[in-house]
Amino acid sequence: MLAIAQAGEPVLKQQALQVTEFDSTLSQLAKEMLDTMLQADGVGIAAPQVHQSLAMFIIASRPNARYPDAPLIEPSVVINPQIVDRSVAKVSGEEGCLSISTRRFNILRHEWIEVRFQDLSGQAYHQTLSGFLARIFQHEYDHLQGITLFEKYDMQTQSSLNGAVQ
Repeated sequence: MLAIAQAGEPVLKQQALQVTEFDSTLSQLAKEMLDTMLQADGVGIAAPQVHQSLAMFIIASRPNARYPDAPLIEPSVVINPQIVDRSVAKVSGEEGCLSISTRRFNILRHEWIEVRFQDLSGQAYHQTLSGFLARIFQHEYDHLQGITLFEKYDMQTQSSLNGAVQ
């Protein structure tokens, strides 16, 4: 199992680097990330969370102690993701994070997102995601931008306060 970076560690505040080498080292990292995520009862994990500043994450939703109502979704390795479009409508939902294991936050996320990414072989995909899958994708994508739930919650709270003042 890989060590999971905790909030405040520098790797979680950095913009992740694009993946350029699609090799066995990357595949091994993905396997170790998945094992780490499963052991920690997560539904997703980003490379920066295991001290690797790479634009890569895994989504592997399934019911577990942390997310008893999570849908069962086969694990997907997402590399060099981009969000190319998003709904205007947002939905609030409770989120936890393996890097902030003691807290949960109500976070607003786009209802649906249109995304592009690559897999472990470098093959490109273009999909529209909604619901819990879109929520996980946006959460892990934030990690690649150096944004944890603390920052997301603070940004959301500031935005609400600014909107209320106007």
